[in-house]
Amino acid sequence: RNMSSAGPEGRKKMRECEGLIDSLVYYIQGAIADHEPNDKATENCVCILHNLSYQLELELPESYAQSIYMQRRNISSNDKTPGCFGTRSRKVKEKQQDTPLPEEKSNPKGVESLWHSTLIRIYLSLIAKSTRNYTQEASLGALQNLTAGTGPMPFAVARTVVQKANGLPSIRAMLHVSHPAVKKTAVSLLRNLSRNTSLQNDIAREVLPDLVSILPECVPGSDIACETTVSICYTLFNLTQSSSHNARLLLSAHGLPKVIAISMNDSNMFSKASRAASVLLYSLWSHTDLHSAYKK
Repeated sequence: RNMSSAGPEGRKKMRECEGLIDSLVYYIQGAIADHEPNDKATENCVCILHNLSYQLELELPESYAQSIYMQRRNISSNDKTPGCFGTRSRKVKEKQQDTPLPEEKSNPKGVESLWHSTLIRIYLSLIAKSTRNYTQEASLGALQNLTAGTGPMPFAVARTVVQKANGLPSIRAMLHVSHPAVKKTAVSLLRNLSRNTSLQNDIAREVLPDLVSILPECVPGSDIACETTVSICYTLFNLTQSSSHNARLLLSAHGLPKVIAISMNDSNMFSKASRAASVLLYSLWSHTDLHSAYKK
């Protein structure tokens, strides 16, 4: 577990170590099957996998990159063709969201397991069944890592979490735990998931009212609570930016007074939370059909 957080070279060596990832997955599967999701060894295994999934898209060997990233379809000659790991351009990102992955291998080995739906379901199972905060946080964090990039793999993982594995109820429950790091990681994962336009309505329907309910009445004092508030605002921004319906959902959940209060925080007008709330307000105002409802 300590070695897995030793940086890019350490992660590379451990990912390449034959049988290591498979053994960790095997152990966790056994613990879940035996209804023992709270033992320390399971926590250690999940924390290692969490660390090995960090920067995975960027650090994948070329051979995997070529097999995972399928040929882009009909990208116009005006667009610069992205490399294996894509570019930051919005057009390219939208194309990548529609780019399918190859069929999953039924028996993934080694590094292939890190983004396979089997392990994604294991993480979701641990989030639901474990009461150990570090195990919950590491499972959420691994999914956060896997959904952090801009290529097809993160978007495919996001689709698996939201649509194929029905993971939103388990993630939603983590928004209401008392442990601040678990809550923060759950919100960060939702922020990543909410970037996928095809999933935004599903996410809004399932968790938008919960996100509003955990928004503080003003900018919180602690750093971790402030970071959580920032992530909530940007998640809500993603969900409402292109959807008047979702903006109305935020309104009916009584989110507007909270967002205004955070944006007008007097103690530090330049805090990240105030800025994030202001960006959200600006986006909400772009829905002109809701202006009269806002004013009320």
